[in-house]
Formats: sequence, structure tokens, C-alpha cells
Amino acid sequence: MKKVFGILLLALLLLLAACGEEETSSEDTGTDDAPAEENTEADEETEDSGEEEATNEDGISIGFSLDTLQEERWQRDRDLFVSKAEELGASVNVQSADSDDAKQISQAENLISQGVDLLVVVPHDAEVSASIVEMAHAEDIPVISYDRLIKNSEVDLYVSFDNERVGEMQATAITELVPQGKYVLIEGADTDNNAHLFKQGQMNILQPLIDSGDIEIVYDQWTKGWEPEEALANMENALTSNDNDIDAVIAANDGTAGGVIQALAAQGMDGEIPVSGQDAELAAVQRIVEGTQTMTVYKPIRDLAERVAELAVQMANGEEIETSTTVNNGQIDVPSILLDPIAVTKENIDDTIIADGFHSEEDVYQNAE
Repeated sequence: MKKVFGILLLALLLLLAACGEEETSSEDTGTDDAPAEENTEADEETEDSGEEEATNEDGISIGFSLDTLQEERWQRDRDLFVSKAEELGASVNVQSADSDDAKQISQAENLISQGVDLLVVVPHDAEVSASIVEMAHAEDIPVISYDRLIKNSEVDLYVSFDNERVGEMQATAITELVPQGKYVLIEGADTDNNAHLFKQGQMNILQPLIDSGDIEIVYDQWTKGWEPEEALANMENALTSNDNDIDAVIAANDGTAGGVIQALAAQGMDGEIPVSGQDAELAAVQRIVEGTQTMTVYKPIRDLAERVAELAVQMANGEEIETSTTVNNGQIDVPSILLDPIAVTKENIDDTIIADGFHSEEDVYQNAE
């Protein structure tokens, strides 16, 4: 009986031992798999962190957040900025928001999470972009407002052209040709602070002529998103509401000028009505040569892009930046650097745009008769 009991006891012990091995094996398998995945992720995080640290140790990392790359002008800014920054030893992560506020904020958050040393922002909406500055400053990341001012924020630096002067140049060129008559104003995007500065500059020249009765503003409209299609629609409305009885158009940039001239062409009026522009886009300077656009404002983009790249690297390295002026953004007087624009007409295209290599002579004159 004892022998039978001993055999049964041994069998029970063996059974328990087997069960214990299965449980241990099952637990070990689960534990081994989970940590294996976690360790892999941890290794990847370590590798990523190592790469980021190496990048930060080897050079400055700059985030460049652009409103859009749909226009030729901004493609030039990107290329010149990146080239100069890389020449100075910095790496640049470029993001384009396609004129979408939510997308620009999300992209900026991503750049901040990547640990960039500095953010350069071309805001889509001057007010909404203030949140980007706030997020960046929470991580001790300085922000440069590029060409367009970020409103109601403590942005660290603003670098642009004298945009009020741009508007004055536009209005001066047109009023010299049409000192009296009915004017249409096709302005830029209401959300862009620069658009307001351009208009202020225009009104510096126009208002005395309006007050004297020499000029009448018969149509005045902002252009949503700076879209040429919106400018086309606005100009069509201006023509319709005035029975085509207009004498001059001040368009805020070359994109809007293109929309204006398309509407004029549909009425057989292109080349007869003076039209301003800005940015010296190739299509615009070709129109100037052809006689359908009166002028543009050339803002030497290389000067702006390369200057900001230099400033970005200096700021990221903790260097003090000297400025000679400030621009109030509704919250603070922002330290600012403002560059000089150049008015361009058919008479000085060769000495400005072509001489600077901004466009080639062949390209500028390819449609000339």
C-alpha cells in the first residue's frame, strides 16, 4: 500500500512539475516577446536619439515652416535659405503648410518635438501663428518671423523688406501714369500682415489724390489666400460693377496681377489699363516686356534668404543679434531688420533683375516680338 501510495505521489509530483514548466514556459514566451519588442523600440529610440544628438553636436538644426510653396517666389526662398544654412554647417527641415493654418501648426509641433535649435516661420495667418511662437518658447526654441510678421506674440526677430515702401512704389508707378481716374485695388490676403502694410503704403500715395478728387476708388477687395483665381474673380466683379469703366489697377503681387490681367484680356483691355505687381516672378516680368503689366517690385530674395540663414545660425549659437529698428506686432516691439525693395519697369529690367541673375535675359525676353 505504501508502495502504491509512493508511486501515486511520485506521479503527482511529476505532473505538477510538468504543469509548472508549461506555465513557466508560457510566461517566459510572453515575457520574452514583449521585452523583445520593447527593447527593439528602445534601441530604435536610442539610435534615433543618438542621431539627433550627433546632428545637434555636429551642427545646428533649423526648422523652416513655410505657408506655401505653390508660388515661384517661395521656392526660391527655400532653395537659397537651405543652401546658405548648409554652407554654414546647419541642417534644415523644410515644411510647407499649403496655406492651411492647422497643418502649419501641426508641422511646427513636429519640428519642435524633433528638437530643432531654431524655428524660421513664414506664417499663413499672422494671428494664428502666434501659437507656434508660444509652443517653441515653451521648449526654449527661438523663432524668426520670415518676411511676414507674426502678430500678438513674443517672436524673437522679424526680417523682411520695407513692405510699406513696397506699397508706395506700386502706387507711385501707377499714379505717375494715371494721375486722375477710377482705380481698382486688388489687395493680398487679409490674414497676411504684409498685405495690410502694402495697402498702407499704397494709401500713403493715393489718399491725397482721393481727397483732392483726382482719384476715385471704385472697387477694393482682399484676395483670399493670395490665389490668382480669387484675384481673377475679384477683377471680373470690378469690371462688371463698373461697366468696364476703370482706368488703373493696383494689384498687390504678381500672382494677383496675373489674375487681373486675365480678366482684362477677356474684355480686350489688357495692355490698356496699367497694372502693378510685386515679387518679380518670371511670368510677371515677361508681361512687363510684353506691355500687359506696368511694373513689379523686386525684392532681392537672395539677400533676404541668406541674411536670415546667417541670423538663424547666429541665434541658435546663442549670439546677440544687433538690429536698428523695431516693428510693433500688437504685443511687443519686435527687433527687426528691413531690407530695401526695388521698383522695376520695362526701363530698368536689364539693370536689376537680369543684372542680378534673378532671371536670365533669354527667359525674360522669350515672348518679346
